[in-house]
Amino acid sequence: MDVLINVFVALHIIGIASLLGGFLTQMKAMSAGTARFTPAMLHGALTMLVTGVALVGLNQADDQPVNNLKVGIKLAVLVVILGLVYVKRDEEKVEKALFGAVGGLTVANIFIATLWT
Repeated sequence: MDVLINVFVALHIIGIASLLGGFLTQMKAMSAGTARFTPAMLHGALTMLVTGVALVGLNQADDQPVNNLKVGIKLAVLVVILGLVYVKRDEEKVEKALFGAVGGLTVANIFIATLWT
């Protein structure tokens, strides 16, 4: 079970890397006002959602403690990110504030995951 959990943790990290990497590659375009949500950002957010749900289930099945409040907050933040990226995915450019909000929420989700013990 530990190997399976570690595989899903690795996939979850790949998802966050895709979402954050997509944001960071658009930083210069954001300052010019031409940033857009890339398919990598959408796929990264979806990967995080699927693997995160799987991780909660696997940890509970393995009788490991799960902090449901932390998971709920991370899920809520991710749903907001996913909703924004999904709705605006086909637009040629996204407003700076909206694009920045997705980046900020992504970083906040990372800090919640790593600093909340």
